[in-house]
This record gives sequence, C-alpha cells and structure tokens, in this order.
Amino acid sequence: MHTHLLVQNPTLPAPVLVVEDEPLIRQRLQSVLCQLGYTPDALLFASSLAHARACLAESVALALVDLGLPDGSGIDLIAEIRNADPAVGILVISAWSTEGAILSALRAGATGYVLKERDDLEVSLSIRSVLRGGAPIDPFIARRVIVELQGSTPATSEGGRTESTLSSRESQILRLVAEGLTNREIAEQLFISRFTVECHIKNIYRKLAVSSRTRAVNTARARGLLE
Repeated sequence: MHTHLLVQNPTLPAPVLVVEDEPLIRQRLQSVLCQLGYTPDALLFASSLAHARACLAESVALALVDLGLPDGSGIDLIAEIRNADPAVGILVISAWSTEGAILSALRAGATGYVLKERDDLEVSLSIRSVLRGGAPIDPFIARRVIVELQGSTPATSEGGRTESTLSSRESQILRLVAEGLTNREIAEQLFISRFTVECHIKNIYRKLAVSSRTRAVNTARARGLLE
C-alpha cells in the first residue's frame, strides 16, 4: 500500500469549515474534499450559524457556506469570517439564485458562489479555484450579477455598443494573469496585497461574466480589452 495516499496534501490549507444543514449535501461535500486530498480530520462540519460560530473559535483556512440555515442567514457568517480574516477563502454553495442573495453574499465578502445543482466536478473545480486564489462565480449567477450591476445605464462605446469596461488597474492585473502569474506573484509585482488582487479579479469576473482565469483572458481578448 502507498501510505502517502493516506496523508493530506501539505499544500492544502486546513482546516476547512463546511456550513451545511442538509446531511446529503454534507456527505457530498466531504466526498469532494476528500477527492481533492483532504483527510476527514481536516474537515469541520456545522449545521447551523451557532455551531459554525463555535467552530470559528479556532481559525479556519477555507469555508464552504450555505446561505439558508435553520437559525439565520449564512451571509451574516460570511461577514464575520471575512472580518476575522481578510485572506480566508469563502465559497458559497447554495440553492439560492436571487439577485439579492447573490449580491449580499458577495458584498459580505464571499470569494466565490456556486449553485448546489452543479455536479461534483464543477463544485470541485470551484473549490480548486478558491484554493489557487481565484474567485469562481457560477456562470448563471455571473450573468445575473452583470445585469444587476449594469442596471439601466450600461457603459457604451462611441458606436453605442454595450461593453464591459475594465479599470486601468483591472486591465493591468488581467494582463499579468494572461502571462501566467499567480495572485501572489501579481501582488508582489504591483506592491499590493494578495487580498486586493483577489478583489480586482473578482470584479473582472463579474464584468466579463466568466468564472475562470482562462475564460477571463479569452473573453477580454475577444472583446479587444487585452492587447
């Protein structure tokens, strides 16, 4: 037997807090996390806000949070986790897809947002993205967020064509992403924090309605936003 298969990958941040009140979903997320290389003793499970807050007495490295909990909203918990540690990854895994819930979770500090209806592979990819410093947004949600953010006065070019306009800093960061730099390398090169880079990348994802670094780069190039 290869004993290394039983040992958690040392590069995986731990512990992971899973806040979910549905037993079947908890089992599903445990399975996905174990497939990523986590051992069961690196996972903390909470079925309510109260239980989750008790788990937060010790710091966590990653949080997977449902929004609809028996004793309140996961959005409040997201804000508390973010205030306690600006760098921790927080992925919402929820069935809620209303604009209000989505925007409230992102404003509270969620790193990413994926729908429960997605298959295990998509959920796993979203978790991997957060671990790499990305900000995965479910494509369905990204489209709704874009519509909400654009409102009734979207930015237009001289020809009247609606377009997603990146700020100069966002364009600069996306160019570095296109060169293959990690969030940490981008932060070091621009002399800003990794958290600030993550915030900019999250905004880029929202504006371009994408959910990965590759799609962001490809979409920006297709729209002429990257040279």
